[in-house]
Amino acid sequence: MAARARTPQPPVLLRAARLLDIDAGELVEPGEVLVVDGRIAEVGRPARLPEGTVVRDLGDVTLLPGLMDMEVNLFLGGPDHRSPLIPVQEDPALRTLRAVANARRTLRRGYTTVRNLGLFVQTGGVLLDVALKKAIDLGWTEGPRIVPAGHAIAPTGGHLDPTMFQAFAPGVLPLTVEEGIANGVAEVRKAVRYQIKYGARVIKVCASNGVMSHTGPAGAQQYSDDELRAIVDEAHRAGVKVAAHCMGDSAIRAAVEAGIDCIEHGFLASDATLDLMVERGTFLVATTYLTEGMNTAHADPALQAKAADVFPRARESTSRAIRRGVKVALGTDAPAIPHGKGALELLALVERGMRPLQALRAATTVAAELIDADDRGRLRAGLLADVIAVPRDPLADISVTERVCFVMKGGQVHHDSTTGS
Repeated sequence: MAARARTPQPPVLLRAARLLDIDAGELVEPGEVLVVDGRIAEVGRPARLPEGTVVRDLGDVTLLPGLMDMEVNLFLGGPDHRSPLIPVQEDPALRTLRAVANARRTLRRGYTTVRNLGLFVQTGGVLLDVALKKAIDLGWTEGPRIVPAGHAIAPTGGHLDPTMFQAFAPGVLPLTVEEGIANGVAEVRKAVRYQIKYGARVIKVCASNGVMSHTGPAGAQQYSDDELRAIVDEAHRAGVKVAAHCMGDSAIRAAVEAGIDCIEHGFLASDATLDLMVERGTFLVATTYLTEGMNTAHADPALQAKAADVFPRARESTSRAIRRGVKVALGTDAPAIPHGKGALELLALVERGMRPLQALRAATTVAAELIDADDRGRLRAGLLADVIAVPRDPLADISVTERVCFVMKGGQVHHDSTTGS
């Protein structure tokens, strides 16, 4: 689908006190980025400016590449952080309107790319996140670039079976294979093929139980090895990666050995399994802040007990993953924490042992590698003009990422509260 024709934008020169060279890990002073036709034309002071260039002096800020969140669900939660799992009360239209608001908030907080990891709601087979991606790409509404997963693929009663969360009675909210509820090799292959046919650019699979699951201990493997291999086979033959919700050590190992590309959470991984992830090049999206920031006060007492047991162990596991060199990409699991609060995950990664530069790479270069996007994640000539600004020096104080004051995506400014604006 072709993007809607837009009014041509003049070249723009962004001027700031400094910019971050994310590869060198150095601040460059002053920071200047020339943007032409939605891409970065030059970094550094240009010898000459194209005719009609608009100069935007942003003042005493640091320019960074647009940040990326590798695990969100824009169709749950909202600006007020209410996250009702009420699939029998909200129809797909309302869910989509909710996602529009969440997408706008996410973008304006500096996140120019996200992976929307799996619808788990009855839609009649419509891939709502693919539709939202198209609307954003066409310029109908504001939002980050979306890598959509369509429906998360889960077994009956699995952690991502939406009828599980509130323990629905039989026959309430029947779901189809096309909507991700799939059992056995034949059904999981069909479910993967359906998501890819209708626009999914990553496959999300439920490989283990979760903390907020009513159907068994945290981390128990939920798909057989054969089912996991079939999912990977179907996705990889179509050139699509697979992300797995996975917590238990043996389930993580099974997912890695099946060829899954990215483990979401990985809360109970052993050192041996983390070493296997390093060996195989498997990514980890640790979603570590939710282990201290997720509100479980209204959860079933049994689930609260699970969280009290698992979350401290999960924080320690993330630290071990960082020390052992696992490729960790930033992901919030919003709305497990509020949409637009990705900076809290950056702070948590630093608390777990990353240097601020490593955390920023987790949200830029590592995330770009995870989604096979060589057109973003750096301030470099030829790449997409996804540029944000924060006050002061993020290498000295990662918390400045909570105060994003300028957001440009593809050369279009979506937020500017700089003193120089």
